[in-house]
Amino acid sequence: MSLVRAQVAVGQRPAGSPQLRDLAVTLRGMLAAEPGTPLRVKFEPFPSSGPQQGLRNIVAVLPGRAPAILIGAHYDTEWHPRGFVGANDSAAGTAAVVELARRLPAELPAGHREIRFVLFDGEEDPPGCTDRDFQFCALRGSRAYAAAHPGEVGDMILLDYIANRDAKIRREANSNAGLWEQLRHAADEVGAEDVFPPGAQGGVIDDHYPFLAQGVPSIDLIDFSYPYADTVQDTVDKLDPAVLDEVGETVAQLVVNLNGGS
Repeated sequence: MSLVRAQVAVGQRPAGSPQLRDLAVTLRGMLAAEPGTPLRVKFEPFPSSGPQQGLRNIVAVLPGRAPAILIGAHYDTEWHPRGFVGANDSAAGTAAVVELARRLPAELPAGHREIRFVLFDGEEDPPGCTDRDFQFCALRGSRAYAAAHPGEVGDMILLDYIANRDAKIRREANSNAGLWEQLRHAADEVGAEDVFPPGAQGGVIDDHYPFLAQGVPSIDLIDFSYPYADTVQDTVDKLDPAVLDEVGETVAQLVVNLNGGS
């Protein structure tokens, strides 16, 4: 939650903005700061132009066997004329990815799969993009990453709206059903089953979409019933640290299980 608050304190941080580029340096440093963790951390720039140029994903890789497990979130916010701080969308997801990168390596068995922690830039659509064209003019970081690493990712776990109070995260309709059932099993193991009830919600075009298009089993953890979505009321007071913890523990257990755990 301290990292959620630190991101929100930056204010609006759309792709290509000076404030987001400064935040990216901070996030990269946090991913590389855990002593004794053999993470390889780097920026992966990708082509961009106009006022939103200089976009880059932040990538931390824990070496292991193929295929990789990717845990991702986006770290930019949408642009709004009154400012948009994006506490749940997606400062919470970013914070969870960073914390998982710092803590999960110690929980994995010997001979584990490679784990990639990726913070995507440019998930939000730039000004002038219509809802109809969202998958083409938004999702820029995830599209670029998937295109640059075909055949390397075996499972993709996306963290988006994951910390709102009273969250009920049902399977997003595009998400792989088998991997989602494994997630729910992991939630049961850590006592977070109430956050992941049975049933499904509508489909969402999100950063898992380019990986689904490549045939990669991918899931999107998102409570799309969050009432403050895409509004300037998406602030830290709408979040629950306990929910953020339960989601993080569930994802950690899922990754352990995908590496031969229970």
